[in-house]
Amino acid sequence: MNTSKYIWMNGKMIPWENATVHVMAHALHYGSSVFEGIRCYETPQGRCIFRLSAHIRRFFDSAKLYRYPIPFSRQEIEQACRDSIVENELKSAYIRPLAFLGAGSLGVVPNPDVPTDVIIAAMEFGTYLGEEGLTNGIDVCISSWSRTTSAALPVLSKAGGHYLNAQLIGGEARRNGFAEGISVTARGTVSEGSAENIFVVRDGKIFTPPLSAAILNGITRDTAMTLARKLGYEVIEQEIPRELLYVADELFFTGTAAEVTPIRSVDGIEIGCGSRGTITEAVQSSFFGLFDGSTKDEWGWLDSVEKNASVA
Repeated sequence: MNTSKYIWMNGKMIPWENATVHVMAHALHYGSSVFEGIRCYETPQGRCIFRLSAHIRRFFDSAKLYRYPIPFSRQEIEQACRDSIVENELKSAYIRPLAFLGAGSLGVVPNPDVPTDVIIAAMEFGTYLGEEGLTNGIDVCISSWSRTTSAALPVLSKAGGHYLNAQLIGGEARRNGFAEGISVTARGTVSEGSAENIFVVRDGKIFTPPLSAAILNGITRDTAMTLARKLGYEVIEQEIPRELLYVADELFFTGTAAEVTPIRSVDGIEIGCGSRGTITEAVQSSFFGLFDGSTKDEWGWLDSVEKNASVA
């Protein structure tokens, strides 16, 4: 893992190596944390954090669903994200805000006085599913593990404990030689990847599972839907049977880490031309165009680090 000079922790910039927690932290024992993944891109206008306010809103929503109090305002967390880029002298980066319950209770239900600690780490981060995958596509499989549903957990919360399910899905796929796994719901309909939303292209239309399919309400997902509609494509949110993946014209993943990544095969079945399709390429180009200036940011998604940083 790449490291940086500093981590913002509970309101202060401290050296990376000093950002430690007690072994009796509640989050270490029970997964009681919420987090975000955010990217900063180098653009013609300088360093910009992509959809910062949307990510931080979801960060606070995630904590609210678990009743974890965050002892900072949204504005303070947003500013700390910008400052973390500046202090670490990063051009492009991955930003990880994390709120977790600290030490003070061994019970599964934490005592009210257990503190909520907050950190923000910023570091260099490359292409999550491989540079070649952005062009050639990746090979995926349907996981034997189904996605956890809202009957058991608030799946709209990006909570640390939820990612045990993701580890099972992604780990199984990688052990079997695939780049990623796709989960299904208890009804057998498509949910998402271990840490990505999924899109299906069929007959010129773009389909994606609805929130009721136990998916995370992805911010890159929303971005792709917005850009695709801007390009003139019809985007439909509906339940998707597993078998539709095998006969799709194109498939692609979206996510902060995955960005827009084509899928070239599912369970060894070639999808479309067996590489990136034309609609996927159009959406992908429009997405990356936000950062090289070829796509106009009509939605105010780029948050300028230079303009808003509070540290020199």
